[in-house]
Amino acid sequence: MEFANKEYMLLLLLLIPYLIWYVRFRKHTEATMTLSDTWVLKDAPKTLRQRLSWLPMALRCLTLVLIVCALCRPQTQNAWDEKTVEGIDIMLAMDVSTSMLAEDLKPNRIEAAKNVASAFISDRQNDNIGLTIFAGEAFTQCPMTTDHAALLNLLKSVQTDIAARGLIEDGTAVGMGLANAVTRLKDSKAKSRVVILLTDGSNNRGEISPMTAAEIAKSLGIRVYTIGVGTNKVAPYPTIVAGSVQYVNLPVEIDTKTLEDIAKKTDGNFYRATNNKELNQIYQDIDKLERSKLSVKKFSKRYEAFQPFVIAAILSLLLEVLLRLTYFRRIP
Repeated sequence: MEFANKEYMLLLLLLIPYLIWYVRFRKHTEATMTLSDTWVLKDAPKTLRQRLSWLPMALRCLTLVLIVCALCRPQTQNAWDEKTVEGIDIMLAMDVSTSMLAEDLKPNRIEAAKNVASAFISDRQNDNIGLTIFAGEAFTQCPMTTDHAALLNLLKSVQTDIAARGLIEDGTAVGMGLANAVTRLKDSKAKSRVVILLTDGSNNRGEISPMTAAEIAKSLGIRVYTIGVGTNKVAPYPTIVAGSVQYVNLPVEIDTKTLEDIAKKTDGNFYRATNNKELNQIYQDIDKLERSKLSVKKFSKRYEAFQPFVIAAILSLLLEVLLRLTYFRRIP
């Protein structure tokens, strides 16, 4: 918390003459009674009222301090907070072709991939992470950011129907997906830059071949971790027949050789995920990547915070008045 008008703190100097007056001169303003001899009272114990006689004065001083604090306009910290944290720059490249609806992973490949990726993002709070999605074409769903709440919302909205609805061409453009992710990382200043590419098929679309994209990644010092998701033989795929869902077993065709070559060329690793447990373990292994220092700016809204001081001052003043009129009342 910061004070916008610190100069009002000088008003606290008024406490000094008040305390001097209270200690040295206040007793002469109180009513007195003359006694011929006070020896009978010398051993009389002090009452609780006498021991707490300083309390109204302390409450008055506290009220003054709180009022001065309110006048100084307490506020939250500056709008922009810059700090250095340990992190890494990561682009997730995810296949969203219609084949990702196959249900050899539960509930299906795309949802299993999204669930595991969401947990991965949540565990790496200090990393710059972005998302590229691809089918027959590729585009950036979310550029690299440390605002993981926004990234998770965009990841949650990813569906395979963008190809089914004709918004992009269906197919598997692995090279285009990798190239798009690499483009987002090329200007990064982080020591470690990584692409995690997940697909369930073979490259059959796109103007850039997977190995060409891998060469670009290698030249920029970007490591690529490739994941082939799907069983080793056939997978149940839902199709609409006469208004109802029927399942057809389709062969799983993953170009593991190309995925291995991409990983090898860029000093990454290739993984095969045939079930949810293996997919989760793969992301846990990648989570052990090296970390590098990043400069992160966070925004927080500035607001006036004088209200608690004013409320506390009012309560302190009311308590002092109440005590003076009741428990500490003097007659005359």
